Amino acid sequence: MIEEILKNSPPGVFFNHIYNYILFLRITIRAAIGGAFYFKEIIEQLYQIGNRSLSIVILVGTFTGMVLSFQTGIEMARFGAKAYIGSVVLVSLVRELGPVLTALVVAGRVGSGITAELGSMKVTDQIDAMRAMAVDPYKKLVLTRLTALLIMLPVLVAVADTFGFFGGAIIATTNLNVGFELYKSTALNNIYLEDLFSGLVKPIVFAIIIGTIGCYLGMNTKGGTKGVGSSTTLSVVISSIFIFVFDFILTKIFFLVYR
Repeated sequence: MIEEILKNSPPGVFFNHIYNYILFLRITIRAAIGGAFYFKEIIEQLYQIGNRSLSIVILVGTFTGMVLSFQTGIEMARFGAKAYIGSVVLVSLVRELGPVLTALVVAGRVGSGITAELGSMKVTDQIDAMRAMAVDPYKKLVLTRLTALLIMLPVLVAVADTFGFFGGAIIATTNLNVGFELYKSTALNNIYLEDLFSGLVKPIVFAIIIGTIGCYLGMNTKGGTKGVGSSTTLSVVISSIFIFVFDFILTKIFFLVYR
């Protein structure tokens, strides 16, 4: 998708998008200062994000924990370290798999929905109508969705981590003959503050990526319904790429700080 866009676009288009995205961030930050506060819209977006994502986040978290427990348990049994399955599962979920997989799910479910919704409003001139009625679309449409994502994504990550932990416990107790108390104690004894900090910061950064990219592409959609479809697909692709890129950057930073 990105290769086609870069190949079929003039050389200046890519840098033009970078400039417009930075300008979009500037306008959004300025809109956050003072003015009306759309509390009801934020609550509605919190419900929409949670409602769209909760079931699939639970499934992804549970089965990720089960697979992780099964795979690591078999390998660790060869070295007589099967008792430490719980710590491997929990640390892996909290520091890496929970934030990344949840963010990818939210990018696919919520980020695409935000782009499609705002893109449809853009091509049908509803956003221009809001400006005509002296309503700031950045404050009412962009900030409410971004705020809701910043609040809800860490919550969804915590849900995924919790269900992944218990999913791993199911496999450890039923297939690997590791008692739940041993599984739990080794996990809790080997999770540290820096692991929890990493698991909190990453969802916040990922929420900013998903929210700003989804809103930017939605607010700049052109070309009718075909343009809405293209923007929606592009939103998921770009968000997913940047999630992986920033995951590596943040992991490297945390490693340098806490080593």
